[in-house]
Amino acid sequence: MKLITNQLIIALLFSICYGCVSVNKVAFKIPVDTRSNNIQLQDRKTFFIDDLGVYASNQFDGARLNDFQKINDSTVQVIVNPENQPINKSAYYAFKVWSEKERLLYLKFQYPKGHKHRYQPKLYKDNKWELIDTVNVYKQDSIVTVKVQIEKKPLTIAAQEIQSSTDVKNWYTALIKGKEAYVHFKNFGKSALGRDLPVLDIYKGNKKEKPIIVLLTRQHPPEVTGYFAFQEFLKAILNESSLSHDFLNKYRVLAFPIMNPDGVDLGHWRHNAQGIDLNRDWSVYRQPEIRQAVKYITKQIKKDKTKIILGLDFHSTYEDVFYTNKIREKTTMPQFIESWFTALEANIPDYNVNESSANSTRPVSKGWFLYGHDAVGITYEIGDATPRERIKEIGKTSAVQMMKILNNYKPNSINYD
Repeated sequence: MKLITNQLIIALLFSICYGCVSVNKVAFKIPVDTRSNNIQLQDRKTFFIDDLGVYASNQFDGARLNDFQKINDSTVQVIVNPENQPINKSAYYAFKVWSEKERLLYLKFQYPKGHKHRYQPKLYKDNKWELIDTVNVYKQDSIVTVKVQIEKKPLTIAAQEIQSSTDVKNWYTALIKGKEAYVHFKNFGKSALGRDLPVLDIYKGNKKEKPIIVLLTRQHPPEVTGYFAFQEFLKAILNESSLSHDFLNKYRVLAFPIMNPDGVDLGHWRHNAQGIDLNRDWSVYRQPEIRQAVKYITKQIKKDKTKIILGLDFHSTYEDVFYTNKIREKTTMPQFIESWFTALEANIPDYNVNESSANSTRPVSKGWFLYGHDAVGITYEIGDATPRERIKEIGKTSAVQMMKILNNYKPNSINYD
């Protein structure tokens, strides 16, 4: 088995170059050990079951398949293991399957003991993603079997739509084309394996003293529905309407479209290439992705004499939910959350905000915004199975209503104390 070592030269060199910016650590009630752990790399290969004439492959970015074994003439075992443990119980998988001749095949998923099938299987077919019909998904206790029709042309089966680091780059490159006058792109660092860490620095006019809104996504690789909401949110900010024009004349947005490119491309369930949940490292910044993001943000704040007022971290979970902090009185915008949620319910048809409020006890981003910057911090979660059209509506409307609320704030009404 292959192991990734904890010390990677490229990350070390970049950390040294970036080390001139000092950052403050943020204390949390329950510390989390985020020192690097070894991971188990899947063998990138094409599996072949000779007597069935069936193939499977994990040789693409975002794939997860550890073994592929015959059970009988119609059924194969799909073996999927996490990158390391302990880890959340939600198994992620993605692979291609095909056959020498057209046939029905039953795929029986096997995960380590204690882990369960979370994601409804999806097919990439005819250049689009679709859910596998539930009549072809069989559940018996914790065992899931999926029936598929396969042929010579490879069929991609995945837990969630695949959005690799290349896909993300293609998306934001197209989004900002022609907007370079006010969308300033740069790579703020390198991941543990040397992948670029991009940020979009968005503002109009002079950036000095402009209050900052931070947008984050893809700390956890499979959580693509949150990423889709992030896309719609950012598109609304950049749609060049009079609303967005006024907003970007008053505020500055730092948007981070992929915080964990290694985990995304390696097909990880949750962690980065050094075996750590990045959304538990917002305290002492042991992982290169978080350390460099914090240094970049800190540098902007100090250089331009400004402050974070709002941080939104886009994720996915079983249902749509906003995780908020109960502490609000001393934040930059004590009334923002109540005003924003009221506006969402008034402007999204048949929508009720699902809020779960608790002060962060572990070092997650929403706690870092609160404890480190007295800013409003929200973990913005979209359900695994929320339809794409609904995600577009929620993402766009939440950005529009945020801009309307903030455009009505006067600079001296934002509490910087």
